[in-house]
Amino acid sequence: MAPPSYISYNGGDNQNGGAALAPKNSSGGLLLDPEQLRRQGHQVIDFIADYYSRMADYPVHPSVRPGFLRKKLPASAPLRPEEPAADDAFATALRDVRDLILPGMTHWQSPRHFAHFPASSSTVGALGEALTAGINVVPFTWAASPAATELEMVVVDWLGKALQLPESLLFCGGGGGTLLGTSCEAILCALVAARDRKLADVGAGRLGDLVVYCSDQTHFAFRKAAHIAGIRRDRCRAIPTYRDTMFALSPADLRAAMKADVDAGLVPLFLCATVGTTQTTAVDPIRELCAVVAAEAQHGGVWVHVDAAYAGAALVCPEFRRAIDGAEAVDSFSMNAHKWLLANNDCCALWVRSPPLLVAALGTEPEYILKASAAADDDGHDGDVVDYKDWSVMLTRRFRALKLWLVLRCYGVEGLRDHVRAHVRMAELLESFVKGDARFEMTAERTFALVCFRLRPPERLGGEKAANDLNRRLLEDVNATAAGPYMSSAKVAGVYMLRCAIGSTLTEERHVREAWKVVQERAASLLRKMEKVTAAA
Repeated sequence: MAPPSYISYNGGDNQNGGAALAPKNSSGGLLLDPEQLRRQGHQVIDFIADYYSRMADYPVHPSVRPGFLRKKLPASAPLRPEEPAADDAFATALRDVRDLILPGMTHWQSPRHFAHFPASSSTVGALGEALTAGINVVPFTWAASPAATELEMVVVDWLGKALQLPESLLFCGGGGGTLLGTSCEAILCALVAARDRKLADVGAGRLGDLVVYCSDQTHFAFRKAAHIAGIRRDRCRAIPTYRDTMFALSPADLRAAMKADVDAGLVPLFLCATVGTTQTTAVDPIRELCAVVAAEAQHGGVWVHVDAAYAGAALVCPEFRRAIDGAEAVDSFSMNAHKWLLANNDCCALWVRSPPLLVAALGTEPEYILKASAAADDDGHDGDVVDYKDWSVMLTRRFRALKLWLVLRCYGVEGLRDHVRAHVRMAELLESFVKGDARFEMTAERTFALVCFRLRPPERLGGEKAANDLNRRLLEDVNATAAGPYMSSAKVAGVYMLRCAIGSTLTEERHVREAWKVVQERAASLLRKMEKVTAAA
């Protein structure tokens, strides 16, 4: 089919004999020029490489106040490029990134960033992002980009097998997966599918009776997703957890909560179990929780979703597979490959045992523009065509599969295992430091690469409030240390603790040792000050 006559092409006349009408920038150059892309692309790669080589020059967390950057930038965008030549304008903008923006950033790739679960980066992951942006397709249906859709189907099965997930969650086993942006999006998709299945059984008028379950350690993304899905806030049961069970969700307490709701005439809908909670990396017992849920078989049963946003990456190592024992019974599973598997932001994988339930809840009406070009099999059917627009909330989608495919190809499963195990070994080292210093104690059992600890207060001060105040001051002092580590805190069961999450691609053992030295020095200084105050009282 010939293109419309008004479309023109660079370097030649259009079909009506007119001059080329390709869009130009204000200086007369093409807006998408291969040679300019080559030149400026080299500048960007050099810029990023220099950034990583100078990472140690930046404090992990900046000392800035709200509004600092807005004061330095114009209130309106320029009407014309700031430099007459396009390359000069781009170089000027890159200088501002270096001089204005980077000094005000929290440097998540710093080897001294221990505050959050990692936003892991790699050379291949970064270049995969660049390649994806350059190709810039929108694979919302198979027809819109066949290779992109099928690569996503292949790569989610690759990843699922690498994580040792049950085959029932993979395309090869009758399930299937997709790549999304965040865990919140993945949970929302599963929750909407569960909601619609349940309402088809009990009636749409009972939306207000639906109840969802989690622990008090479950990430707030679940409660946010439940609210978006129309679940009443007072129908979200956050079941308390306890230190003596490592803050894992108790099957007995879940059973009691569900029974109370059924007795009250409510309808249990959804359980969100977590493998690796944000606060302490607690692991909910999936097999036992699924057994509780199985007893609630009326009205289609209760949907079980496993949120393994952080710790799911550890499943590439066989020694961690026990964390999801019993996962054969779950309905869906999600994890963030961008947290610990070198895939760069963003890349959340969601697998479901019954894809038709997702499509039934999230699918759109067939439209000519979406379906007309889809290939059919010999019988005239679409066969195994997947239209990923029907698997998620978003219609416009990114080609995330390309980046993840490159990461898996270039590093291999063994390379990913080495990456995870290196961080676990560093966490074990830090754990040994904490246990070897009588002034400190572990506040939660270390399971993966997060170490939770606190400084013990002098006995004569006593009390949790004194301990919490002391550790709050300790964290402030540690994070205020020039060129020191950046850590975070959690307060679980009334205990304020320091969190050291080891996972940056650039972190080495020496950075962990240096971080612990800073913690010890700051702790010693605090204790000396307390001794002086006590002596003077």
